[in-house]
Amino acid sequence: MTTNTIAYIMAGRRVRQRRWIMVTSILAVLSVALCCAMLMLGNTIYPVQDVLRALAGEKIKGVSFAVNTIRLPRMLAGLLAGFAFGIAGHTFQTMLRNPLANPNVIGITSGSGAAAVFCITMIHASDTVVSIASVAAGLVTTIIIYLLSNNGRTFSIGRLILIGIGIQAMLDSVISYLMLKSAQYDLPAVMRWLSGSLNNSKMNELPPLVVTIVIFAPIIILLGKHLSILELGEQSATSLGVNANKTRVALIVSAVIMISIATSITGPIAFVAFLAGPIAKRLVGAGFSGAIPAGLVGVILVLASDLIGQFAFETRFPVGIITGILGAPYLIYLLIRMNRKGDL
Repeated sequence: MTTNTIAYIMAGRRVRQRRWIMVTSILAVLSVALCCAMLMLGNTIYPVQDVLRALAGEKIKGVSFAVNTIRLPRMLAGLLAGFAFGIAGHTFQTMLRNPLANPNVIGITSGSGAAAVFCITMIHASDTVVSIASVAAGLVTTIIIYLLSNNGRTFSIGRLILIGIGIQAMLDSVISYLMLKSAQYDLPAVMRWLSGSLNNSKMNELPPLVVTIVIFAPIIILLGKHLSILELGEQSATSLGVNANKTRVALIVSAVIMISIATSITGPIAFVAFLAGPIAKRLVGAGFSGAIPAGLVGVILVLASDLIGQFAFETRFPVGIITGILGAPYLIYLLIRMNRKGDL
């Protein structure tokens, strides 16, 4: 390899690095701006100085309660859940080399949803029990899908996606059955949870999600290079010295725990995990990990959709309704494109 070739490669890497830094910085600024908007906007619009004084602990009539009790938990829930959904969706799509391979499509969130609906409708469990059950069900669903897609010798991405879609359909049927059998007064709580909502977010629900992100997001980020190598295929990854099975298990466990905890708090906010990865990849380009940009895109999607749902219409809609409206056309477009290319 000549000196000119090395210089050309390094120059290209610097260009891609600058692009990654610039795009990530812009996404971070947009995320902060949306966080500020979540704290300022509501039935009453409060100025920045009043919001800051309330956050600092100063008692201001009306402002302190609205900001600290209602708006701050809602904003933090959207921020944390959006980041978790975004980074987890990116992990699945990159590792499995398929844009359809995200937790919403392959049944993981449906597993959490079925457990939550059962706890709400059949045993009338507390919010804590609902959260624990939804997390456990998400993990169990993932284990079942992984074991069924691994025949002991080789791991099949296509088999995993097909099995996941089948399990999702089965679990969605279970959810429908539970809703038909449930008492009418339980249905509003079920529908609110299933649609994905930041309403009624509480500060005491957020610490598990904070701890989960602090522990598992760095694991995904540190394994970013291995994740990129896995995208080349299992044989290529093995030849390059990557233990494909151990890396895949670490990434799946990290992503599933993050998305299960987030789902237990906000419900399965539709299509955030599905959209964040492709948007981030298009923005930052190739060459560097898209985990952090995908997490930030997830934050922007959740917070922006929640603001739209609150203020853009006469009726207030949960955030999951708005993200569903945004994501459904992209899913149809993706299916049509993959069908034309022969990937389906």
